[in-house]
Amino acid sequence: MNEPVLQCHSLCRSYRDGDRSVEVLNGVELELQAGEKIAIVGASGSGKSTLLNLLGGLDKPTRGQVVLCSEDLAQLDEAKLCQMRNRHLGFVYQFHHLLPEFDARENVAMPLIIGGHARREALGLAADMLANVGMQHRLDHRPAQLSGGERQRVAIARALVTEPDCVLMDEPTGNLDPHSAAQVLALIDALGELSSAFVVVTHDPAIAAHMHRTLELVDGRLELRS
Repeated sequence: MNEPVLQCHSLCRSYRDGDRSVEVLNGVELELQAGEKIAIVGASGSGKSTLLNLLGGLDKPTRGQVVLCSEDLAQLDEAKLCQMRNRHLGFVYQFHHLLPEFDARENVAMPLIIGGHARREALGLAADMLANVGMQHRLDHRPAQLSGGERQRVAIARALVTEPDCVLMDEPTGNLDPHSAAQVLALIDALGELSSAFVVVTHDPAIAAHMHRTLELVDGRLELRS
């Protein structure tokens, strides 16, 4: 079997609350292979977003490891960590976080430009990716001119344009009406042909049902849900 794209070992994260320590994650274990799609579910406050932040290198564990493409994220300096996120990870959040002053194509091109691509090349690749998510007719529209579902499609295109090894999604349909949520779900389902791995934090059972595995965060650890 190939080396996992993403893995964590004995992952723990605690916070100080006055004089006491509150442990949110307590020994999380995870291995994710290329092309694998998993859902992470759990009660509100169980630590799902905390886990996703650790997997994405946006936070550091109290103990344990997150290994992305054979690199221990906690051992990297900030410059190398930013490079790893840009090259190997894509992020999609409940709120799209598109830049309002740029159009859809420019928003999608941004990770490529930051990564060193020439602007013309980046815009061309962005247009191709927007076509892949059914947004080729909205290239020049700014976020305010797009519906909620369209904005989320642009956000997904932005996450995928660098061809990342892993895409992290935090409640990608949580801010959408049922029709738009169904469209985004169909898009996520169609992305199964990609080699990127997906970690999707969700409360939506329809999304979880379309993943290869569903893991539940219980008492700070991941358990396979049958």
